[in-house]
Amino acid sequence: MSNRLTRIYTRSGDKGTTGLANGSRIAKYHPRIEALGDVDELNCLLGCLLAALPSNDTLKPLLLQVQNDLFDLGGELAVADPNYTVITIEVVESLEAELEALNEALPPLQEFILPGGNAAAAQAHLARSVCRRAERRTVALAETETVNPQGVAYLNRLSDLLFVCARVLSRRDGGEEVLWRPRRPQ
Repeated sequence: MSNRLTRIYTRSGDKGTTGLANGSRIAKYHPRIEALGDVDELNCLLGCLLAALPSNDTLKPLLLQVQNDLFDLGGELAVADPNYTVITIEVVESLEAELEALNEALPPLQEFILPGGNAAAAQAHLARSVCRRAERRTVALAETETVNPQGVAYLNRLSDLLFVCARVLSRRDGGEEVLWRPRRPQ
């Protein structure tokens, strides 16, 4: 494999623009960069969650695959070419199957749950929240530019998967989910 980067800084972004993989330059605050940044932030949060899990954790292979998928999605956003797609319906369906398998082992929800339970569950909830933001930003981008609809679907399913992962993680080792206890109206 050849070196992808020989120098980390380029100075080309010093005036507020950034380069896309297709060679064009756009403002750093452009909706495409906002969506790309949120996908990157989500990937970082998953890296933190993975680092906190034991090496033999059963969720690790799934979350590592998700990280790779998110990098692919980021690539789609960076290439900005409607003919370049990596996230397919099969990728979304695979995520759905993982989600269903994990959820099947959980009791039905009877109350809203709060982020927490333990550190790993709280990290999964934080990743879920950022995933929702990445989805909103990608949908907003799709209002004005062509975006792979399967990428949007992937983010939508992923936020659900991360919610279920948080539930799984909070129940480990005899732990419990933190239930919402609403105040009563006065």
